[in-house]
Amino acid sequence: MSPTRECRRLLAQLPWLLLCLWLAGCGGLPSIVPDLALSRRPVQVEGAHGPLSAAQSQAILERVQRSGRPNDVLDRHLAVEEALVGSPLVAGNRVQLLQDGPDTYEAMFAAIRGARDHVNLEFYILEDDDVGRRFREALLERQHAGVQVNLIYDSVGSIGTPKAFFDPLREAGVQVLEFNPVNPLKVRRGWNVNQRDHRKLLVVDGRVAFLGGINISGVYSGGSLSGSGSRARSVRRQQERQHRADELPWRDTQIQIEGPVVAEYQRLFMATWTAQHGPALPPRDYFPTQQPAGSEVVRAIGSSPDEPYSFIYATLISALRSAEFEILITTAYFVPDPQLLDALQEAARRGVKIRMLLPSRSDSAFVLAAGRAYYQALLDSGVELYERRDALLHAKTAVIDGVWSTVGSTNLDWRSFLHNQELNAVVLGPAFGARMREVFNRDLAASRRIEPAEWRRRPLRQRLMEQTARLWAWWL
Repeated sequence: MSPTRECRRLLAQLPWLLLCLWLAGCGGLPSIVPDLALSRRPVQVEGAHGPLSAAQSQAILERVQRSGRPNDVLDRHLAVEEALVGSPLVAGNRVQLLQDGPDTYEAMFAAIRGARDHVNLEFYILEDDDVGRRFREALLERQHAGVQVNLIYDSVGSIGTPKAFFDPLREAGVQVLEFNPVNPLKVRRGWNVNQRDHRKLLVVDGRVAFLGGINISGVYSGGSLSGSGSRARSVRRQQERQHRADELPWRDTQIQIEGPVVAEYQRLFMATWTAQHGPALPPRDYFPTQQPAGSEVVRAIGSSPDEPYSFIYATLISALRSAEFEILITTAYFVPDPQLLDALQEAARRGVKIRMLLPSRSDSAFVLAAGRAYYQALLDSGVELYERRDALLHAKTAVIDGVWSTVGSTNLDWRSFLHNQELNAVVLGPAFGARMREVFNRDLAASRRIEPAEWRRRPLRQRLMEQTARLWAWWL
């Protein structure tokens, strides 16, 4: 298309762009995170049997910091993180990295088969397909064996799943709770269809937990369509496309945790159940006496739109501002707000090496375009951007200075920070950080770097799409 014809086409679309701008302005820019300039205090670490002494806590943090390279990311960050989030740092855990659906599902099935007291599940998507039915059968078998099963599923995320799918579970005694039902006649609290439960959590016997980005679905091997709006409307359409043999595989990350911190994830599950006015749960040993299972120090972080700000977002901003030499980020949906964008740019300007791994294809072209609208600002600041090839990237992870890592359900977009219930783990220590870095580098080898000069030459039509999508960032 000639430049003249392209300009005429842009002018013809100007009224539509102005309308988008007006609508976006109506939403306003909410304050996501409070002032992070909080007073510092000694960091408290908990063990299997409760809070450790100040000396014990300090000894654990000193061990965590021995990463072979001097840095004080923990000294400058953890006290602020604790004050913002409120959940404790818990020592004595074992954390295992799981990649993609098949390996994750097999680990989950093994844990469910070994359940003796209860199984609690909280998932955005639970599909009526081969994988979903395998989970249902595994849960039914445990329920019939006397193990209590409690299930939360999201009404929008699982909108394509027939209600009859859950009937055998209910009939067997499984407690099933639909999060924020789309049908206003079924609500148990104020109806807000825009607030979704995007968590992916499995807790078995209060001793082992699974969390990350993988849902219960064989169609896209652990993929998720986050939130409402354009993504929610594309749920069934994307699932149908995934049946085609030529669709890309989904690249995702999950973790399996054993140890005292599992009790924190159990509390978060219970809090969601209570907030949704679920029926009284059958009595079980939901909080068994814990024993150390490993050497990892973990903080469980859950966020809810009912809270004044996203705890996960607040701690991420604090970690970015405390970074000294390296930030590695993998995210499926990247639509940053001004505070996040500023934190990344400021870190790059002070010499922190930042590499971001982003999708080259997405289940929502609109969301992908909105994220690309921020590429130029990041590239100009020195941030290195890569797009994953040959897979649909859905993982949500970060590693900072090799000692602070996070895995969870949270994307770097407005929906995760404002409208969704999300769940993450922050894992401290160089050993786990090295495993995360190894996975990141493998993905990087299968990615294409976005070169600044090449990006500046992208077509005008693509730029228009990016700016149009960016106007809707608050709702995406």
